Amino acid sequence: MAANGSTGTDRRRLKASLFLLACGAAGIAPHGLEGWRSLVPALSLTLLLGLHSLRTLVLAALRRRAETDGAPATTNPDVEVAVPLVDVVVAARDEEAVIGRLVERIAQLRYPAGQLLLWIVDDGSSDRTPELLDGLRLQHPFLRLVRRSREAGGGKSGALNTVLSQLEGRWMLVLDADAQLQSDVLERLIPFAEQGGWSAVQLRKAVVNAEVNLLTQAQAMEMALDAVIQQGRLDGGGIAELRGNGQLLLRAEIQACGGFNEATVTDDLDLSFRLLLAGRSIGVLWDPPVQEEAVLSFGALWRQRQRWAEGGLQRFFDYWPGLLSERVSLPRKLDLSSFFLLQYGLPVVAVADLATSVLTRTWPVIWPLSLVALGLSGVAMLQGCRRPSEGPALPEANPITLALGIGYLIHWFVVIPWVSVRMALLPKRLIWAKTLHLGSLPESDLSTQAS
Repeated sequence: MAANGSTGTDRRRLKASLFLLACGAAGIAPHGLEGWRSLVPALSLTLLLGLHSLRTLVLAALRRRAETDGAPATTNPDVEVAVPLVDVVVAARDEEAVIGRLVERIAQLRYPAGQLLLWIVDDGSSDRTPELLDGLRLQHPFLRLVRRSREAGGGKSGALNTVLSQLEGRWMLVLDADAQLQSDVLERLIPFAEQGGWSAVQLRKAVVNAEVNLLTQAQAMEMALDAVIQQGRLDGGGIAELRGNGQLLLRAEIQACGGFNEATVTDDLDLSFRLLLAGRSIGVLWDPPVQEEAVLSFGALWRQRQRWAEGGLQRFFDYWPGLLSERVSLPRKLDLSSFFLLQYGLPVVAVADLATSVLTRTWPVIWPLSLVALGLSGVAMLQGCRRPSEGPALPEANPITLALGIGYLIHWFVVIPWVSVRMALLPKRLIWAKTLHLGSLPESDLSTQAS
């Protein structure tokens, strides 16, 4: 898909400006009410959104209990599933630290010979990645190497589109270069996808370097929270979303959607909405996970989260007419509305509320919703960290680590407003701001033993 021109940029600024104005008004207006009435809007939203979020967490807890009791299983062992050809696809740029490990991990996957191909798109790497890939291709016949120039454009989406028409399999598994997989992942993932009738399945993302520092520990808890919420939303009639690394896609469905959108900085979030509007469903698999590195510094986190926030907001701006249409069921509309208000609306409203409080010397009025949102997020972290899981051990859930995790989530109250202002004022820039992968950290135990 081609990138938007100047007209698209103008529409983006207008939509972002309207979003800021609406959220600003929601944060300022209650201050015009007297006494306890100023809390009525926040308390009303807290009741509605809090009950919806609590329902999501209850459904997630029931899923965990069902899995612990042994029913229902993720797959039916009595149903035979044909072994389809699978294309593993990786867009790689300057990945000399991890690319060799990735190829060896794919070589260790238990899957019938001849039914697995690895496609690596070398997206104009300027380090030793090209030389390493040339050597690896001689060692591994299943490796297919595609090269494109650094100036080709389209970011990760452009790299994936370059190879999409060459793929041969029914399924494509998109990985980041730092991904680590258990050897039995395809043996369990493919039957889950086929028997569930999913058009895509997202593996739970697990942080392989959670023990490095407090920031990586908090990211590990955040990934567990995300998977819990995703499964709860899905079980409640809502939707699950793709997360880029560890996403299994039905190739025909991706081609029917027009491939990957090169006018977005988050191909996974954009594709999630296009599949939704096409009437397709995305599943989530808790185990086995896909393992990846968490960023090590606040600077790297800031850059990464800006990209995630921009892509997340952009998809709502781009697809809102379809999301409000009959193509999306009422339960899914409610789910999306609640998610949008809590993830994107609340941080901007909270900043407007705080600024108004400072200027008018009055008390903030949005705090009930913020407290409930953060509190329920802590409950989701608790559920996720105490859930049996394969791969790297999740952080221990105790009052100290939960306080750390909840405090860490406050960074979204800075990232979302900042990105919203930037989108309203500055031109759109399509830059593949990839996360640096170090690959030198100790590798986790890739066995299938639950922690």
